[in-house]
Amino acid sequence: MTRENLRFIVLTALLAALCAIGGLVKIPVFIASAALDSAPALLAAFVLPPIYAGFVGALGHLATALSSGMPFGSFHAIIAFEMFTIIWIFARLHKAGFAKTKWAWMLVANGFIAALPFYFLISPAFYIGALPGLLLATVINIGVAIACAPVLQRVKKMVKWEG
Repeated sequence: MTRENLRFIVLTALLAALCAIGGLVKIPVFIASAALDSAPALLAAFVLPPIYAGFVGALGHLATALSSGMPFGSFHAIIAFEMFTIIWIFARLHKAGFAKTKWAWMLVANGFIAALPFYFLISPAFYIGALPGLLLATVINIGVAIACAPVLQRVKKMVKWEG
């Protein structure tokens, strides 16, 4: 294992732990609760390769689900896969220089698309009921990430990080 790979794994674990902490901050909404677990995963895109950032998103969701008592049971595996994919694409957009598109992607993907399987698996009413909370949580997570990103970028430059 190279030093760089070890650094990526350690940062992945640290950012996933921050997602778990953010997952303890619940936003009560109509059907379930949303949490502030995505912001550290979004920040992972700034310092990690996309595959590692995706794992931060998936692990972060699973930690949030565990702290909530796993209310949707095995459906959380689907959500973790969705979070992996959403954050992976977000990180790829970031690395490609799509500054505004990545934020729009996150809003649409996490706010609308991620809940879409549950339209069919649970009910249309669940999907419609979950949308306001998901959108609110997504907007707050994006806001936190946007506020923290400049500081993270400065730290990255200070330590001459090449991730």
